[in-house]
Amino acid sequence: MKQTKQNYMRGCCLAVLMLLVNFYAALPMAHAQAGTGVSVDIFGPGQSKLNLVILPPRSLDGNPLPELAADFEQAVRQDLSFLPFIELVDVGSLLGGDPSTGVKIEEIDLKPLRLAKVDMIITMGWQDNDLQGRAYDTLSGRRLVGKAYPGLDKPKAPLAADAFCGAFMRALTGRSGFFNSDLAFVGKVSTGREIFTVSPQGRDMKQATRQGGINLSPEWDNEGRRIVFTHVGEKSHSLGIWDKNTGKTRMRSFPGYTVIGPDFLPDGDMAVTLSIKGRPDIYRLNRAFQVQETLASSRSIDVSPSFDHNGVRMAFVSDRRGNPHIFLKEMLTGEVRRVTYDGKYNTSPCLSPDGRYVAFSRQMNGNHRIFVHDLMTGQERQITFGPGNDEEPAFGPDGYFIAFSSSRSGKYQIYLTTRHADEPKLVPTGNLEATAPSWDTSRIRY
Repeated sequence: MKQTKQNYMRGCCLAVLMLLVNFYAALPMAHAQAGTGVSVDIFGPGQSKLNLVILPPRSLDGNPLPELAADFEQAVRQDLSFLPFIELVDVGSLLGGDPSTGVKIEEIDLKPLRLAKVDMIITMGWQDNDLQGRAYDTLSGRRLVGKAYPGLDKPKAPLAADAFCGAFMRALTGRSGFFNSDLAFVGKVSTGREIFTVSPQGRDMKQATRQGGINLSPEWDNEGRRIVFTHVGEKSHSLGIWDKNTGKTRMRSFPGYTVIGPDFLPDGDMAVTLSIKGRPDIYRLNRAFQVQETLASSRSIDVSPSFDHNGVRMAFVSDRRGNPHIFLKEMLTGEVRRVTYDGKYNTSPCLSPDGRYVAFSRQMNGNHRIFVHDLMTGQERQITFGPGNDEEPAFGPDGYFIAFSSSRSGKYQIYLTTRHADEPKLVPTGNLEATAPSWDTSRIRY
């Protein structure tokens, strides 16, 4: 009888233990890290979804809310829609509705939020046009972000939302740069193709160049101040540099008329394919456009240099093995190795800022798709799947987001995905046909 009772108690304990194991295994990553607050490993093998509620904005002085309150909230919602690890939950879906009486954690009933498995909340407090924005972890009550934005007006509200969401992403992931960076791209206009700039969210779009003809392959320098590009005129190709501070463009032609796929090195020099010796090789140019050295040369075509943020590595395209493939040069040793072996047409390489990954376009069954190759492990992953063509990938400053051009809508536009192949999001560029995105990575924050 005693033995039976012991066995029964062991069985009950084991059952309870299994229930606890299964319960905690089912919780998202954020819950398992309650001791340190919610966080997201955007570079890990898996990526948890975090549930977030944006609580209604509140007046801090008893006066009516300014019209800016709705503008700010809308901009925050738009920004957060670009984060694939965030799931926005409607406050109206909570049991009892809005659980807050104010904007501070002690003024919020966390019980219904926890019951609804809400991981985080955002509060917005207004006093005239001064804003206090906060984000809290509902499990621990810890404040993740607390920012004040005084004297807002209609133009400043979206910028404040970008800054707040940038701080929010940094608190969760340890990385930032997405919400305050710019994309350059090629836009089709009536006079040809010109270089434009726009935020990843589609804000503040501007036409940078007005050269006429065809302007291609824009690339930012490491400081986010200049864009180098190829200009295709009626009689020759030339190299152009647009200065963001002055709005002016400098042009330079070279012998042989070939100017293909330029990029900046970290020190401000440029790399570009020229045909000085009768064949397309990659050369280093200084700021005065003078040739300094040959960076890649073969009896075949070497094009499309791309550098990591420190200039330790250079990826490029070469058909020295018969078909266009991606190669990597270690800049300190001069060692060159082949990266891609699959497919017969691999092009448009872009190194991640930390130099670990190279994104590129591969032709498959008549269409182009984006792949990411891990240079440390050798593993390769397809991250876009059409329809149409997906081309010209560009890593963002965080090394997580990737911009690319795609014809999936019937005309080429810019889209965003991640190294995890998340659902692509359209970058709004109006009615322009948009190609060749390049990301300003000057705001890297590791």
